[in-house]
Amino acid sequence: MTEQGQTEVPSFARGYEHFEGQIGRTYSQSRPWWPTEPESPAGAPNVIVMLVDDMGYADIGPFGAEIDTPNLDRLAAGGMRLTNYHTTPVCSPARAALLTGINSHRAGFSTVAGFDPGFPGATFEIADDVVTLPETLRGAGYATFMVGKWHLSRGSATNDGAAKKSWPLQRGFDRYYGCLEGFTPFMAPNRLVRDNSPVEVERYPDDYYLTDDLTDEAIGMIRGLRAHDARKPFFLYFAHHAMHAPFAAKPDDIAKYRGRYDEGWDAVRQQRFARQQELGVVDEGVRLPDRNNEGPALDVPPWDDVPADEQEKTARIMEVYAAMVDNLDQNLGRLLQTLEDYGELDNTIIVFTSDNGGANDGGRLGTRSYLANFLGFMSGIPDDWNRDSDLDLDLIGGPQTMLQYPRGWAMASNTPFRLYKGSTFAGGVRTPMIVHWPAGLDRDAADDGFRRQYAFVSDVAPTILEAVGVAASRERNGRAAQQMDGQSFLPLLADAAHPGVRFEQYTEWNGNRGMYRNGWKALTLHRPGAPFEPGEWQLYDTRVDPTEIDDVAASHPDLLHELADAWEREAWRNTVFPLEDASGILTHVHRPATDAFADPVRLFPGTPQLERERSAALINERSFEVVAELDAAEGDEGVLFAHGDQNGGYVVYVEDGRVHFDYNEYGILHQARGSRLEPGEHRVQLTASWLPGLRWDFALSIDGDECARVDGVQMMVGLAPYTGIDVGIDRGGPVSWPMHVAHGAYRFTGALRHVTFTPGEVADYNRDEYFRAWRDAAAVFD
Repeated sequence: MTEQGQTEVPSFARGYEHFEGQIGRTYSQSRPWWPTEPESPAGAPNVIVMLVDDMGYADIGPFGAEIDTPNLDRLAAGGMRLTNYHTTPVCSPARAALLTGINSHRAGFSTVAGFDPGFPGATFEIADDVVTLPETLRGAGYATFMVGKWHLSRGSATNDGAAKKSWPLQRGFDRYYGCLEGFTPFMAPNRLVRDNSPVEVERYPDDYYLTDDLTDEAIGMIRGLRAHDARKPFFLYFAHHAMHAPFAAKPDDIAKYRGRYDEGWDAVRQQRFARQQELGVVDEGVRLPDRNNEGPALDVPPWDDVPADEQEKTARIMEVYAAMVDNLDQNLGRLLQTLEDYGELDNTIIVFTSDNGGANDGGRLGTRSYLANFLGFMSGIPDDWNRDSDLDLDLIGGPQTMLQYPRGWAMASNTPFRLYKGSTFAGGVRTPMIVHWPAGLDRDAADDGFRRQYAFVSDVAPTILEAVGVAASRERNGRAAQQMDGQSFLPLLADAAHPGVRFEQYTEWNGNRGMYRNGWKALTLHRPGAPFEPGEWQLYDTRVDPTEIDDVAASHPDLLHELADAWEREAWRNTVFPLEDASGILTHVHRPATDAFADPVRLFPGTPQLERERSAALINERSFEVVAELDAAEGDEGVLFAHGDQNGGYVVYVEDGRVHFDYNEYGILHQARGSRLEPGEHRVQLTASWLPGLRWDFALSIDGDECARVDGVQMMVGLAPYTGIDVGIDRGGPVSWPMHVAHGAYRFTGALRHVTFTPGEVADYNRDEYFRAWRDAAAVFD
């Protein structure tokens, strides 16, 4: 018999009575042995934040687009449209602010992740004393999932040997699937990561499409949770790689929009603006600005002035863009159906928005060679640099073209606002937002669902926490946590007449500055390399001029001075300084430890693909050599080494008994057929010699005898090659399309002992070397 309130000792505990804690003497039902897990509030809603990349204000149906988006239309009809929502000018800062509720510079992200200059506002890792939204929600009993673009780790921390403290799982997510970097090809992604490990893909299926894949994974995570726990709420951060270049879309989706954009960006912009007025997205009396004409790097030509052949090309590119938006909406529909299957759609908070406005890095006429065109904006690029490959128009949208639309279509994306991604003007920072939560935001018949009060990206996290009834964490890992800058806008979601919650906010990127206060906006359009002067500031009263047409700085000098001073105070408080001024400090100064990335490396067969940044350091703006040592038998064939993809790169392979070298010059393929590879031991060497004007000469040799050359080709620089190095195979996106069609990944069938990459002479225009010397000299005085 046992005493009242106790049960008989379980059989598995008998014999352990002598252990401290007396676990075998009594078995109290009121004091279980197992530790308790966090429990979410009763009836807590699920949360889905869907963040789209580089999507303009007018690119979806509820905000005026002609693109078919029935699922977003449905969310807007049953939810709230925030028409005065603002974000940061570029993507990583927006992501940091969204996930932390902290201003982007103070969170460590002055610009896009990938650099490492060492300044407090540019650490490109969320600080240890900053709590993320998934960390807080997981602590409150939520399952936390993420799919898609992370872009919150510095480039040198994304390789297999790096500490992973800034990766998604270490910042609060239970599960992750996507790409850590800023963009990736859609039909053959670079370096997918599942949880903490890269996914090795030998060859993507012919019908593979990234947005479909990410949605499959998101649905799988939800279904896996619900199969084991029917009550636990989840937080899903779905960070789309769409709409970031390089664009690609599925053939059926493209066909749906064939011919739709032949009338050009001027007409489409006017149509979108008219639709926005009809929907009520813009108020009566709002004016559409003239075509963007703020200088050679920003202007848009009249559509009628564009040559006919270029009109056809750019219209085709916009068809692909529309198809991507359409596909995104289709996949949203699949996700909504999953929630309906479980009866959870109404009690799921869905936030849909974009990280910044439409991007203008496609130039005046767009490109089929995204990385080549992207480099054209860098200083030091020669005048004869080819920014577009002459690929057949019928290839546009498929895996061989790397597309970015021209500035004219970016202007149409950002209707009715001026300028683009990167600007503090509305075209860069004002994006669509939809919030859908019928169980928590019950609209009456008189509520049209529009919310016109100002809101900012750092307000998203505190809004979600208030909605789910979870307090913001005040510490992390035993340290006091930085407190949020954001303000919950849940009150204005509940009441259209609410006066608003945020009345002041600074912004900055690359010297472009902005200060908002009570409807007034002080803005600068900073010219790269120009001094930061008071005369740069412009002033707009967005209460009567939301499209920022009339600069009223001259008539309100005291107010302008007040706002400029307020911006500077906020800049000091948020670690904005030093300002980037196109000097290259933020992009070319790295911590000394990353110098080792340029050390020679020997790779053996079976090595996972070398990460992009480590791979690029071996060849960046310098000469280099690659040596493959092998033992070949009669009939052996396949890839010896490959570096890159359809964005650009090089591959050496054996086919039909001969050694071949293919160089993909940003979409233009150069092929050189070398000598026959006789049976036996051999040393196959590729030597690249730098030339003036960012070019290389290549020589291919077997056992010291030169057998093929490719001379004077444009060098891979900047983000190219975008895929890392493979040995004995060409995984994922191929360098050489003909080789890929004939052989796929083309594993080498012989005995490949190893491949050695040895960096050589640095080019005299190598900017990393210049800033490395600058950094080392400065260290003397520390």
